[in-house]
Amino acid sequence: MGIAQLLAGLTVPAASPVVAVGEAAIDHTPLAVKNWAITTFGSGDKTALLTGVFVVVFVYSLVVGMLAIRRLALGYAGLAVFAAIGLAAALTRHDATASDAVPTLFGAVAGGLALTWLVLTARSAARDRVPAAGPDEPAEPDLPDRLGWVAASRYDADEPAATRPGGLRAGPPAGRTPGSGLGQPSARRRFIVAAGVTVAAAAIGEIGGRTLATSKNVSLAQKSLRIPRATVPAPPLPPGVNLPVPGIPSFITPGSSFYRVDTALLVPQVDPANWQLRIHGMVDREVTITFDQLLRRPLIEDYITLCCVSNPVGGPYIGNAKWLGASLAALIRSAGPRRGADQLLCTSSDGFTSGTPISVVLDGRNALLAVAMNGAVLPTEHGFPARMVVPGLYGYVSATKWVVDIEVTTFAAAQAYWVPRGWSQLGPIKTECRIDVPGSGSTLKPGPVAVAGVAWAQHKGIEAVEVRVDGGPWHQATLAAVPGIDTWRQWSWQWPAAKGTHTVEARATDKTGYTQTSHVQDVAPNGASGYPSTQVTVS
Repeated sequence: MGIAQLLAGLTVPAASPVVAVGEAAIDHTPLAVKNWAITTFGSGDKTALLTGVFVVVFVYSLVVGMLAIRRLALGYAGLAVFAAIGLAAALTRHDATASDAVPTLFGAVAGGLALTWLVLTARSAARDRVPAAGPDEPAEPDLPDRLGWVAASRYDADEPAATRPGGLRAGPPAGRTPGSGLGQPSARRRFIVAAGVTVAAAAIGEIGGRTLATSKNVSLAQKSLRIPRATVPAPPLPPGVNLPVPGIPSFITPGSSFYRVDTALLVPQVDPANWQLRIHGMVDREVTITFDQLLRRPLIEDYITLCCVSNPVGGPYIGNAKWLGASLAALIRSAGPRRGADQLLCTSSDGFTSGTPISVVLDGRNALLAVAMNGAVLPTEHGFPARMVVPGLYGYVSATKWVVDIEVTTFAAAQAYWVPRGWSQLGPIKTECRIDVPGSGSTLKPGPVAVAGVAWAQHKGIEAVEVRVDGGPWHQATLAAVPGIDTWRQWSWQWPAAKGTHTVEARATDKTGYTQTSHVQDVAPNGASGYPSTQVTVS
C-alpha cells in the first residue's frame, strides 16, 4: 500500500487503492449508513472512512500473513484478492484510464516480494530456534507449535523435510550447542532487518505519496489569481444584521468554518489554466467557456445561504456567505435550451453529478457560477476554481463544486448521483429555524434569558419566528435585518426563566405565509422537518 500510494502521488493521486476503494465505498454505502456516518462523525466522516479502510486492511494483512506462514501460495492468493479489489475500484472511477491500474499493480508486486522475504526469514528464524534433543531427551516432532509457529506438516509440501522445523536431523545445526535453545543471532537479525525495511518502505511510500499529492495542489494559482470587481455588487448590509447575543452565529459564515459535505475523499485540484465548462445536450449550440472567459463576463455579487439536505433539525450543515460569480442563467441561455428540457445535469471534475431544475435557474434569482467567496478566491475544498450556487435548493441538487460539465436534459432521461440512492429529484429547502442559545443541557439562573438562533427560507424570506416553553403559548421573537430573501435571518426572544427543567421550542414562518411544521421527518428523502428544541435547567 505504501508503494501504491507513492506511485499514485507521482501519477494520479486519486488512483491510490486506499482513495479509490474509499470512494467506491461511499458510492455503494446504503442511505441509512451514510446518514449515520454524517450524524456520528460530522465533517470528519471522510477521515473516519479512511481510518476504517486502514483498520480493515491491517486485520486482513494479519490473516494473509498467517496463511502465508502455513503455505506461501495462500498468502499470494490473499494478496491477489486485495489487488483485485483495488484495481476494480481504480478502474471504475470517473474518467479512469488503463494507467490508473499502475499504482495497484506495482503495489501488489511490492507486497508479494515483501511477503516472500518476510515468510522465508521468519521460517529461517523459527528453524534456528528449535533446540536439538539431548542424549536422554525424546525428539520434538512438532516444536513450531510450542514456539507459536505452525506445525511442520503445514509447510509447503515441496520443502525438504530436513529443513522443516521438527524435521529429522542428523545432529544440531552448525554453530549451536545441542539443547541450548538459543537461535543463531544472524537468522533473527535477518528477520528483524526484513521487518524493519518493510515497515520503513511502507511509511516512506505512504508519507511520500501524500506529500507528492499535496504538492500538486493549486494553492499557487489561487494566490496569484486576481478576481475582477463585481459588475453588480451586493447591496450594503443594513444595520442590525447581527444581533447582540453571545453565541449566535454571525450573519456571514467564515470560509474556514463553512460546512463541507461532499463525496470527495481527495479534494480535486483543478488548475484554472486548464479548467473549462462545457454546456451541451438539449441546446441549439454547444458552449465551452474557459476560466479567463468566465472572469470576463459580468460578475454578480450576492449574499446567499447554502444548506445540505443531510442537515437534521437544528443541525450545523448550513452557512451564509457573500458569493461572486457569473449569471448561470445567462450562460444557459447562451446555449439556447430546447423546449422540453427541465434538468441541468451538472458534473464535477471527480464525477459527482447534481440535477438542477432548469426552471429555477431561469426564474430570475441570482443563480451563480461562483468564483469567489466572502471577498476571496474560492477555497479549494469549496469548489475552486468554479462552483454552482443556486438560492433556494439543497446543495445536492444545486451546488456542484469543481463543476466542469452541464448537460441540458430531462429528469426522465438522466438521474443525478443521489437520486438512485434514495433522495428526491427536486430539493427545495424547507422553511426552518434553529435554536443556537441556550445550548441543550445548559444550567441557567432565573430571570431574563436570551433564546436566539437563525431561521431560513431561501428565496422566500423569513417573516416571523415564534418561541414557546414547555408546550405553552407561542411568543413572537425579534428579527434581525437582512439584505434580501436568499439568506438566513437571526432572531432573539427574551424569556423570563423560572426555576425548573424546561423544553424550549421554536418555529419559523416565511413570507408566503407557510409556518414550519411540527411533523417530524428524517433527512431522507428531501430534508428533515420538525420543531427545533433545547432542554435547560433553571436553578
